[in-house]
Amino acid sequence: MFNKILVPLDGSELAAKVLPKVTEMAKTFKAQVTLIHVCYTPAIGETTPETMKAAAAHEEKWCATFLGKVAGDLKAQGLDVKTECVEGVPAREIIHYADKNNMDLIAMTTHGIGEVAWVLGSTAEKVVSHATVPVLLFRVIEFKPPLLKEVYYTTPGVG
Repeated sequence: MFNKILVPLDGSELAAKVLPKVTEMAKTFKAQVTLIHVCYTPAIGETTPETMKAAAAHEEKWCATFLGKVAGDLKAQGLDVKTECVEGVPAREIIHYADKNNMDLIAMTTHGIGEVAWVLGSTAEKVVSHATVPVLLFRVIEFKPPLLKEVYYTTPGVG
């Protein structure tokens, strides 16, 4: 069913929580897994071209090291894994890569770096909204509402 699975990773623990499920799926479907990281270094404040170039080079080196380690771990589990470091805006590049490389599925988490727990991450939301291939989102943050008795007994002036 799925021969090529694209897995966007941003370096966060939250984004990496997709890996056990992807491993299981890839083994089931004998699918190739492509790990992708989008290097995105927006200009902040007064930056020079040299600063931007140095930041981009650092991000690219980090990306290769990070994805290489993750790919090594997955290959040790018997998976066929590729890695891709691309430059640009994350959602746009993920969608473009999936289209250009005929991916069958994009598997990602609902949240990654800097996302707020109670809203769908902006990158995930854009990918879901605009991708032309199926997107499988994994919820990685659980919202646990307080029990009524916790609210009742811990609220000043109540009880």
